[in-house]
Amino acid sequence: MVQREKIAVRHKPKDAKGTLLRLLRYTSEYKWILLLVAALCVTSNVLALFGPSLAGKAIGEAAAGAGKVNFERVGHYARRMLLFYVSSAVLSYVINVIMMYVGRWLGKKLRADIFGKLMRLPVGYFDRNQAGDIISRVSYDVDVVCTSFSTDLVQILTSVITVIGSFGMMFIISPPLVLITLVTIPMAVIYTNRMGKKTRPLFSKRSAKYGEMNGFVEEMFSGHRTILAYAHEEAVARNFDKINKEAADGFYNAEYYGMSMGPTVGFINNLGLALICMLGSVYYLKGIVSLGQISSFILYSRKFSGPINEIANITNEIFSALSAAERVFRLLDEQEEVQDAPDAAVLTDVKGDVELDHVSFGYVPARTILHDVSLKAPAGRMVAIVGPTGAGKTTIINLLMRFYDVDSGQILVDGKEILGLTRASLRGAYTMVLQDTWLFGGTIYDNIAYGNDHATMEQVIAAAKAARIHNFIMSLPDGYQTVIGEDGGNISKGQKQMLTIARAYLCDSRMLILDEATSNVDTTTEQQIQKAMRKLMADKTCFVIAHRLSTIQNADLILVVDGGDIVEQGTHRTLMDRKGFYYKMYHSQFE
Repeated sequence: MVQREKIAVRHKPKDAKGTLLRLLRYTSEYKWILLLVAALCVTSNVLALFGPSLAGKAIGEAAAGAGKVNFERVGHYARRMLLFYVSSAVLSYVINVIMMYVGRWLGKKLRADIFGKLMRLPVGYFDRNQAGDIISRVSYDVDVVCTSFSTDLVQILTSVITVIGSFGMMFIISPPLVLITLVTIPMAVIYTNRMGKKTRPLFSKRSAKYGEMNGFVEEMFSGHRTILAYAHEEAVARNFDKINKEAADGFYNAEYYGMSMGPTVGFINNLGLALICMLGSVYYLKGIVSLGQISSFILYSRKFSGPINEIANITNEIFSALSAAERVFRLLDEQEEVQDAPDAAVLTDVKGDVELDHVSFGYVPARTILHDVSLKAPAGRMVAIVGPTGAGKTTIINLLMRFYDVDSGQILVDGKEILGLTRASLRGAYTMVLQDTWLFGGTIYDNIAYGNDHATMEQVIAAAKAARIHNFIMSLPDGYQTVIGEDGGNISKGQKQMLTIARAYLCDSRMLILDEATSNVDTTTEQQIQKAMRKLMADKTCFVIAHRLSTIQNADLILVVDGGDIVEQGTHRTLMDRKGFYYKMYHSQFE
């Protein structure tokens, strides 16, 4: 198979604006809700912006001196200020609830689109990428995107409105004091922009490292028994420590530079506030501004600088979300399995005549696996494919099923080139029993009936009996309704293999592929299954990959593959009489 690609860690957001716009397009169904949120944000922040002005007026009334304070006016301003702040808080709560709903919907849609995309990707994509990294994109990356979308976008919009409104009010109160903010704010903006360029690739690297770590953990868990059998616990732990350290370092580097932005921008803003207080006190002593105006100006300056500081604090989250979104979109943009030709025919009334005509193929262009392979498998015949590991046996099966397409030559079924057939009808004409069994979490009945939605209990039992697994099933507490763990973790490999063989009985197909189908059972059980297999293979075109040559002696045709070439072909007897490659393979198993 193709070597898996090493997970890239140098990616960084190349088009932050384009990524954000693409996220927004995902929410087009909720555009009116988002417009409502925008309107509520404007209303909420405008109401909050009245607060400092009213506070300044109240302070101005209270500063009139003993005996001159109009408490009725002070109370009037206080009541209005309370009303505006409460109204603003209520609207903010409504906004947050709405955005949580939109974020949940976005996550659901993204995961559905990713899963649908995975179902349309070619087998080669899964050969090249770690399962853990794919899972990381479906779970971790989508969560980061949705959390940021539901909170950070509102925060940014709120900050923009607050900054613009506060600046306008500050300019009305005292244009000279505004000049101070025109010095400190650019400092904060320039610093944030430069730090953003530095932190953006760090967050991309962090996401990639987390995907790499998830892939490693997934592989180690799936091979846990092998690790224990070879006493490699310490070696695996050391490898994990290395990968875990890289992930932790990626997290630390991204968060360190991201979180340092907030305190630095806060210092710049506090410096501006100190200058405003100093200059404002001078203006007050000279009678240029009142105490109430200074109070309002300071409050507005805090509202003005606060959002800028908040934007700096959430910049790391935004960069992290953009990096995660790009990883998700890279998956969604992967080239899908080549579509069926517009005039592709549906394979019907299958007889099972299969022919490979001068077929050559390589998983990568620089390395050809099969070289000019030709063979004919007449309907109802059993064709065995044997050869050393890596000779190209499984590659032939991949081409028959159109998991990959040939580089040159052609494959025909019933005289029809398979490139001109729909994949669904072609693959539906085959039944596969593989060496690597696959069972899902559910009942034994559901697992056996997986290939036939309309199978009755009687048919399932008949299939189980044919596969010599019925007695074992009946020994379980709930019989056919017994729930087995994911991938059949609570039953033996041999029993899992027999369940998949029983599943194959229920598939009404004319062609059968057996890839080391009895490799996980003992010799006695294998002999029993071989008898059942003959019944299963009756009147079907069968392709059998086998390492145990004793199991394919009755094959109508044996193909001996070595180095991507068919070096010999014939029946067991003719090949033995030839005393060539097959003869040596056969005797090597009994020496």
